[in-house]
Parts: sequence; C-alpha cells; structure tokens
Amino acid sequence: MKIVGYETFLVAPRWQFLRIDTDEGISGWGEPIVEGRAEAVQGAVGALMEYLVGADPLRIEEHWQVMAKGGFYRGGPVLSSALAGIDQALWDIKGRFHEVPVHELLGGPVRERARVYTWVHGRDNAQLVDDAQTKVAKGFTALKLNLSEALPPIPSAAQLRASVSRVEALRAALGDEVDIALDFHGRFSTAATRQILPLLEPLLPMFVEEPVLPEFARDLRRITESTSIPIATGERLFSRWDFRDVLPTGIAVAQPDISHAGGISEVRRIAAMAEAYDVSVAPHCPLGPITLAASLQLDFATPNFLIQEQSLGIEYGGGNALLDYLVDPRVFAFTDGHVQRLTGPGLGIEVNEEAVRAAAADPHRWRSPVLRHDDGSFAEW
Repeated sequence: MKIVGYETFLVAPRWQFLRIDTDEGISGWGEPIVEGRAEAVQGAVGALMEYLVGADPLRIEEHWQVMAKGGFYRGGPVLSSALAGIDQALWDIKGRFHEVPVHELLGGPVRERARVYTWVHGRDNAQLVDDAQTKVAKGFTALKLNLSEALPPIPSAAQLRASVSRVEALRAALGDEVDIALDFHGRFSTAATRQILPLLEPLLPMFVEEPVLPEFARDLRRITESTSIPIATGERLFSRWDFRDVLPTGIAVAQPDISHAGGISEVRRIAAMAEAYDVSVAPHCPLGPITLAASLQLDFATPNFLIQEQSLGIEYGGGNALLDYLVDPRVFAFTDGHVQRLTGPGLGIEVNEEAVRAAAADPHRWRSPVLRHDDGSFAEW
C-alpha cells in the first residue's frame, strides 16, 4: 500500500482537517491545526507530505521520526501540529487496514468508557450558574470555566474576590457531587496565582489549569508546593522534551493536545512519561471531531487517563460544530458524563466529506482575539 495524495480543508469555526489517500482506497483523517495560524500549519503539512507521498502508510514510527527530526530546524507549534495531524491520519489508515480501532493497536482498551467534561460560560455569576445547571441536567458530572478575564500582574482585592465568587456561586448551586475545573489560561502572573490559590482551596477545584504561562512552566514547583489544589498544564507544550522539564515539578495533571504535540504517537509517549511521575493525563481538546476521536483512542488505552476535554457546548462556533462533520454523531453520545468506547475501525468515526467540502468552500480566517488592559497595554488572552 502506498500514499498517493492528500487534501487539507479549512472549516468553520476555526479548524483544519486533513485526508490522506492510498492506492488501496483506504483514506485516513487527521486534524492539523494551530488556532489562529491555520494557514501556516497548512503550509507545513504540504512540506511534510512531500516526503510521505509514495511511502507505505503503515510504517508510522519510521515516518514520525523522519518528519520530526529530518529537518535541521524542528519542533515548535506549527511543525508539531502539522506532524500531529498527519500522524492521526496514518493511525486512522492503519486501523482501517487491520479493521480494528486504534486503541487495539496501542495494546488494547483498559476501560470501557471515558469521562468527559464540558465548558460553562456566563457574563455574571447568575448566568454562569444557569449554564452550569443546564449542563449538569444534560448529564455532565464535571465542568470547566475560565476564572477571569484579563488581569494585571498584581490584581486588586476586588478582582481576586470576584474570581473566587464565580467558583463559590457554582459550588453553592451544584454541591460537591459535580467537579469544577478552573482554567487560568495564563492570565495570572506567578504572584497572582500564589495570591488566589489559598482562597480557592476550600472550594476543592478538580484542578487549576495553566496557572502560569508556558514559558514559566519549569518554575511550576513554586506553585505546586504552595497549594493543595491539583495543578494541570501542557496544552502549549509540544513534545516529550517539553514535558521533561514540567513533570518533576509536582503537577498533578498533564494536558497534551493530540493535534499540537506530535499526534497519537507522541502523546502516547508523554502519557507513559507522566505515569512514572504519578501524573494523570487529561488531553486538551477544544477542537473538532477528529481530534476528539484521536484523543479518545488514546484515552481508552492509557492507564493514567483522568478526563477528556471536548468542544460540545463551548462558547465559540455556537458550541455544536463538533457533530456537524460526522456521518453518525451518535459515536459521541455523552451519558452520565462519559462516552462509550469507540469500536469502529481506525479513529472510530466516519467523517462526512460532503459537509467538510461544503464548509471548506468558504474557508475560515479565525484569529486569536487581542485583549488590552485598561491602560491600553497588551493583555494575555
């Protein structure tokens, strides 16, 4: 079997899909994307596919090594994300060739269902609670929210208390049976994080995500040793070498993104590294159905898996785009806060190519928003 061609598709709301074709009629799908930099990743996919066209798609590890290391300049979000989408598509082809889901090729399942969480939103606490209660009524047992909008390096007492009040409102409304995860989104400085974590401890968050920017990740020990709250990070780390500096800092949860950190092949290795540090894995995934399917394939075969992010109900794109590109969206039926093990071949989903092509006819040009502080200076999104 040989690879004979490929296509990329920029589709709403802010995603990019990749289809790789073979001479035996088996095609595989991947999702290579850096949100806000889709066109750059599209170019990188084209450069990497020059190597792959004409090659045997089943030699995934060989191809991964060459694509990751064959250039003098390597790594970074664009190249790692291009590689990630290609890797997903190759695993999809291999699973379809052998007529088994990818997790069977990774050693077989260690669980029959995977826990998922959803996002909650609200301009004020009342809206936040209303959205949370709606999501819990749909069966979700874990929720995540952005704790704050843009913050100065040293927030005021009012800003800190307003952030804490969001969690207090949720805990009062939902009780202790629903897990609440908090995304700091890199908006808090190290000093601000150390200020607010003690105020949040009585509310028992499931975890606090990205409490500092990734460029300060190697200093996370200062955070983890100052709090009892589990600390999570990793969505902006792109390889096992990036995680090598972070895992010994005392984090509780690693969050590699399977569309950014080298695909199924590399995130599998990151998860194994994390297990050696007693760190759980909760793959980052505010993306499309292909990324979610690839993440779930890994989740079902990973002993230290904790919970899976997914974009159904997320604020951008109306929150339902996850299902729009599937032939059968029932594969992502969430029951009691879980999704059942995918049993179809490859990634376990069937992409609706007609819907993809229709969406790609009007390609998105999504860009990350640029936030400003009150004084006009740049603020972290």
